[in-house]
Amino acid sequence: MVALKLLEKCGVVGVSSISKEGVAEHLYKALYSLQHRGQEAAGIAMLEGRDVRVYKGLGLVVNVLTSDVLSSFKGCVGIGHVRYSTTPGVTIEEAQPFVVKNPRFSFALAFNGTITNFLELREEMARRGMVFTTRTDTEVLAKLFAKNLLECGMDYVEAFKLTAAEIDGACSLVLVNDEGELYAYRDPLGFKPLCVGRVNDLVVIASETCALDVLAGLDDCEYGAVNPGELVRVCEGSVERVRIASSPRRARCMFEYVYFARPDSVFDGISVYRARERLGRELARRFPADADVVVPVPDSGRAAALGYSLESGIPFAEGLMKNRYVGRTFIMPSQELREEMTSLKLNVVRDVVEGKRIILVDDSIVRGTTMKRIVRLLRRGGAREVHVRVSCPPIISACYMGIDFPTKRELIARIMRLDELTKYVEADSLQYNDVDGLVTGIGLPKNELCLACLTGEYPLAKSYEFELLERELRKE
Repeated sequence: MVALKLLEKCGVVGVSSISKEGVAEHLYKALYSLQHRGQEAAGIAMLEGRDVRVYKGLGLVVNVLTSDVLSSFKGCVGIGHVRYSTTPGVTIEEAQPFVVKNPRFSFALAFNGTITNFLELREEMARRGMVFTTRTDTEVLAKLFAKNLLECGMDYVEAFKLTAAEIDGACSLVLVNDEGELYAYRDPLGFKPLCVGRVNDLVVIASETCALDVLAGLDDCEYGAVNPGELVRVCEGSVERVRIASSPRRARCMFEYVYFARPDSVFDGISVYRARERLGRELARRFPADADVVVPVPDSGRAAALGYSLESGIPFAEGLMKNRYVGRTFIMPSQELREEMTSLKLNVVRDVVEGKRIILVDDSIVRGTTMKRIVRLLRRGGAREVHVRVSCPPIISACYMGIDFPTKRELIARIMRLDELTKYVEADSLQYNDVDGLVTGIGLPKNELCLACLTGEYPLAKSYEFELLERELRKE
């Protein structure tokens, strides 16, 4: 099996010091708190003098941004990025931040999302003589912005307006330039989270609020969302907000609430933890089961399992223990590696499950192989029955807005009926939450969420040849 190359989730951060103190350590801490959003590459870019300097590498934040690296950066404004990619051969050139240097300007940008029309944009710019050294949408975005910046006479706000009008898809972006300005932009549908706030003498922009909480420590922290379609400019301690793009609807990624975001984060005013707990409650209302104990798949199924337990009155217990040094398995590049990682990742607590009827709660099922191995693990631990409950509805379509779901032919809910899937994972019963339960649990109107991976209806400005895009993004 193969996996998509660029359909990734990432984390971004930007920090500007009002007192002009170095921000390297703050960037490191913020990126460390966003490590769950990307474990393949990390990098920072910072203004030093009039030079935008970048350092990036493959691997975890702690391995890339060593103390020697951090001590060599003295700038008071900068950005950072963590990246997920399932391509084993990912190169350093594809890592972010991406730097553009020109005799008239220099800047570095980093973003979370996928520019859905990047193939068209790249082809158009290539016809005009522009040369690309990678196949990433990041390079297309950076060079498109640079072109617009020149055409706008070095007006960054106008260049952002032009760029926003030309790109489609998901884009939560941070940028630092050679004038010491920090910018943030979020696409008008608001696919991916992005927030801005003040932490002591810092202005911080980040993919998730947990990054600001980490920097604040025990101090107070004020933050709010970068609104969809909004450009934020930070300079000399001032924060300016300008609406540069609009859309008649919103399309927040439902999977951020279900799985991706850290549960201690707040996404557009909604606690991720509470949303997951409510998803579990809705699941219990819609799909009850006679059982002795509710067991979560750690860690992302925990809040939903607690909600299921509270609503059903069935006791909650940790029946599976997780090895926290093993990463997320659905994103692994091969079937063999996914199975190996699953066996290393979890172990059963026999005293909890032996002789018991188990309700096993997870956030989602993508390929199904992980769930099958977990059910087998519980049965080997002595479980009498295993009833699987899933807080996210069936995933039947690929994502072209920034999530690393597999291709359509690998999505188990697309190729198997519910009874077939129940038999495949060897469960006594299996039920997914439905879309109404998902929407109710998250707490947002249906037309403010992106449900494309559940419905196949993409909230994009226009239609695309998705098969062509998929082939471009695949590793073959």
